[in-house]
Amino acid sequence: MSTSFFGNIMKKTLFTILLCLPLVMANAQEYRIPVSETHEQMQTGPYEPTWESLRTHETPEWFRNAKFGIWAHWGPQCVEGSGDWMARSLYMEGSREYKWHVEHYGHPSEVGFKDILPLFKAERWNPEQLVQRYKRCGAQYFFVLGNHHDNFDLWDSKYQPWNSKNIGPKRDILDEWAQAAKKAGLPLGISFHADHAWTWYEPSQRYDLQGEKAGIYYDGNLRKDDGKGKWWEGLDPQQLYQQEHPMSKGSWDNGAIHSQWDWSSGACPPSQEFVTNFYDRTLDAINRYHPDLIYFDVTVLPFYPLSDCGLKIATHLYNKNPRAVVFGKILNEEQRQALTWDVERGAPNEIIPEPWQTCNCIGGWHYNTRIYERGEYKSAATVVKQLVDIVSKNGNLLLSIPLRADGTYDEKESKVLDDLEAWMTVNGESIFGTRPWVRFGEGPVAEQDIKLNAQGFNDGQFAKMDARDIRFNQTSKYLYVTAMGWPESGQIMIKSLAKGNKEFKKSISNVYLLGHGKLKVRQTAEGLVVKLPKPCNAIAPVLRINK
Repeated sequence: MSTSFFGNIMKKTLFTILLCLPLVMANAQEYRIPVSETHEQMQTGPYEPTWESLRTHETPEWFRNAKFGIWAHWGPQCVEGSGDWMARSLYMEGSREYKWHVEHYGHPSEVGFKDILPLFKAERWNPEQLVQRYKRCGAQYFFVLGNHHDNFDLWDSKYQPWNSKNIGPKRDILDEWAQAAKKAGLPLGISFHADHAWTWYEPSQRYDLQGEKAGIYYDGNLRKDDGKGKWWEGLDPQQLYQQEHPMSKGSWDNGAIHSQWDWSSGACPPSQEFVTNFYDRTLDAINRYHPDLIYFDVTVLPFYPLSDCGLKIATHLYNKNPRAVVFGKILNEEQRQALTWDVERGAPNEIIPEPWQTCNCIGGWHYNTRIYERGEYKSAATVVKQLVDIVSKNGNLLLSIPLRADGTYDEKESKVLDDLEAWMTVNGESIFGTRPWVRFGEGPVAEQDIKLNAQGFNDGQFAKMDARDIRFNQTSKYLYVTAMGWPESGQIMIKSLAKGNKEFKKSISNVYLLGHGKLKVRQTAEGLVVKLPKPCNAIAPVLRINK
């Protein structure tokens, strides 16, 4: 091994000692890796970067009324079509993504993720057409990916040369999305995930343990000088991979990162330079594209509790845009007063007092050819049922429709959108602008004690809903009752609306089936019995009852 290799190891070791020293000292200050505002200054105003101050911000009514958004979770990791987190998994020897990458592109010591970036062309991408399509499906706000854990900025970034204007499409993706959203009249959301590149890319420091290339380091160890004569000459791979630091504890264990997502359990702490760079990039995007919502794929906020970075970003947006929404995951009660709680791929099984959101996807977060080939997309019926369930509990649904690298969705996704549009056109009034009733629902799934798994991941339980499961929500004039399927018997009984119930004392003699008309019903001591016509949509009947 070369002298330079040992030199790099020594520098990494010294880096860890110096960086971890403040972490074992007495708590002299609350945040041990404070951001620098040398380049980007936090917007001042009524809010300050403290939990006490941010708790005074209320989730705006426009968001509570919106209920449904669509997310273009799209970037260069879609190139290979091997799914989410492929830019990490391609460095995991023996993994499916590693094998695909080696077979079709090359060994990660020679062809790493940096070399996939120029292949992201977006050659068939039409943002205006896509956003208009999503709006017809009922989307009331639109989200885009600003950067993912792959650390590639999808705009003309001031602070990250590895960006879509310099490499690949040679287009300012965020700017074009923002213009399309504005033209469609939809609030814009941007998601930022690059704060975890520090640990997420650690497998790029590895090497094969067996085979003809055993012991040859992957390209995560390359430096700027290694680019002479290459397509990336002048660019520093470390500005992309961010691996000039030792690996976290247990880093060769592919699953260790999940227990370290909150920067605990031996995660190598980030440098102030890296934290500040993320802060600068995020403020740069906020100031240019003026989002109404920002999403972080983190526990609470970026770099929390090590740094004030996330608190300052949230404060900056709230001070610039009082109608803004900032999402955080795995929040305690105090934090839910300051941020809007996001649940990934799941939902609580109760009404939540504060507005919240589920983020979900009909397939993988990044385009996955295997999901397409196996016909494993969520159907529109599944999406609708989950949306209705979420809305009944005071939540919103943000749904991702994966795009291929060229910027288009496939014909199976098109069918999902068509079916979703058909249901929303008839039944949208039961979703938008509504609020929870006194109870969210009844039926087998409603009665289960369904727990969240970390930040969510329990939506499989809600996929089991059928016509026996009923969900409620309301406006000032109407109570909406949705059965999660058409009963084979052609009849449903709503126990919560039995004669003499305390929640709805008015006698019910008829109801209105959206998309059909009035129905005669019988209200008994056991429940409200509703005889339905033949199915007028293939998903879920919605009843409207005058209050």
